[in-house]
Amino acid sequence: MIDSRFNPAPDAPAMPAISDADAPVAELVAALAERLQQKGWQMAAAESCTGGAIAAACTDLAGSSGWFERGFVTYSNAAKTDLLGVDAALIARHGAVSEPVARAMALGAVAHSRAQVALAVTGVAGPGGGSAEKPVGTVWFGWATPVGVVTEMRHFDGERAAVRHAAVRHALARLLALL
Repeated sequence: MIDSRFNPAPDAPAMPAISDADAPVAELVAALAERLQQKGWQMAAAESCTGGAIAAACTDLAGSSGWFERGFVTYSNAAKTDLLGVDAALIARHGAVSEPVARAMALGAVAHSRAQVALAVTGVAGPGGGSAEKPVGTVWFGWATPVGVVTEMRHFDGERAAVRHAAVRHALARLLALL
């Protein structure tokens, strides 16, 4: 779902040649770092099912303190509320793995940091925890930028590590595309 407030500027850069389906994470991070530095922006990451893997990938790049402001590992519902300000009633009503929670996580990451952009990931990495409505591999994403918030749900196949890796790659690639 794309927020109606999200309209890329006419002079926005074209979609990068790098695709989330095949780009190594390190290449996505390097391209994202370059784009953020060009804009003079910093980013924050709010992670649940990826458990800090996005922050780790970003900080693997030397000099990342110039564009990576902070990461929030909010694996529990209480952490989402305490660290990001996600309303507990929102989680109770929709579940942690949902569009409203991914949106609130992304907005909370910007609000609780000095970053101009943020990405958020919440999902079911498995092997347990899935349901008929939200099977293992279901991941909701949120990206907050100065022009609005974009959310998206994806389903990734594979075991836990594969789901988490695919979520990291997709979160980074989509943020790059939005910038």
